Amino acid sequence: MNRTLSLFVIGLVFGGGLGFAIAAGNGVTFDGHDHADPSAHGGAMDHAAMGHGSDHEMMHDTPIDLPAANAPTVAMELTDDPMAGHNLHIITSNFAYAPQQASLAHTPGEGHAHVYINGEKLGRVYGPWLHIASLPKGEVTVEVTLNSNDHRPLSVNGTAISASTTLTVD
Repeated sequence: MNRTLSLFVIGLVFGGGLGFAIAAGNGVTFDGHDHADPSAHGGAMDHAAMGHGSDHEMMHDTPIDLPAANAPTVAMELTDDPMAGHNLHIITSNFAYAPQQASLAHTPGEGHAHVYINGEKLGRVYGPWLHIASLPKGEVTVEVTLNSNDHRPLSVNGTAISASTTLTVD
């Protein structure tokens, strides 16, 4: 048993190290990239082939205006994390997170949230909690919007269904 464990550890060390060496030798880097940039995915992204049509980005800006009766609502609580960063609690009503339906057709009452820091999109959220590792120093606005499965923002009477808070980060 002791020998097996030793061989396993040696395999992990050399296998992982060899894998990284081969990747580095072939120019592979492990940095992030912008998923909105088609060149980061080996060429132009054909949104028409994905069923989105050529005006895909414009669609993300066209809200779905809902009747006020039984419309989803959103509120938020942002608290300091005891270790580091902040914990965002997104509180919704008449709304169900549907990660399995992401990028599919709009279904009333379900979708996901978008989180913005000072107007810049941090990302999508498919549940009520998100840990934000760090925020920029100074006055910071955190905003949450509710979005349909097809990423369009939800609104009532032309007003986005959103919540925001502003805090000062030292």
